[in-house]
Amino acid sequence: MLSLSARAARRVPLRAFSTSASRSADMAKLSLIGRLGRDPEVRLTKSNKEYISYTIATENSSLGLPEGAQPTTTWHYIFSFSPSSNNYLRTLRKGSLVYAEANFELRQPDPSADPDSPEGQKQIFLRHETLRLLRAPKREDNDNDAE
Repeated sequence: MLSLSARAARRVPLRAFSTSASRSADMAKLSLIGRLGRDPEVRLTKSNKEYISYTIATENSSLGLPEGAQPTTTWHYIFSFSPSSNNYLRTLRKGSLVYAEANFELRQPDPSADPDSPEGQKQIFLRHETLRLLRAPKREDNDNDAE
């Protein structure tokens, strides 16, 4: 019995983290619940492929903040390259409360770019995975077509 547990102990890895190259099973995902900051926008890549960009605003809770401190809003810029998702995203409007999941990628700065330009700084790239509408925005009654 002792020899069985000694064999099992030898199979346990010595460290929990690895410095080896990433594998396809590795992932970094961000889950957000917030409001669309503007209507999703249709854009084109350099190779004329259509994609959608949308922005979600999240607010940090006032819980745990020092008294009198105001919560802050964080803006998350997300890109969707999926034609089927893009058709749905086009129907959403500014102010919609949404749940979104996005793949997270930290892009390194271009060494030849000006350090003050966006290309010269680290950038977070969020690629759309899923989005669920939790609540549509309140309708504005600007349709006052008088009789």
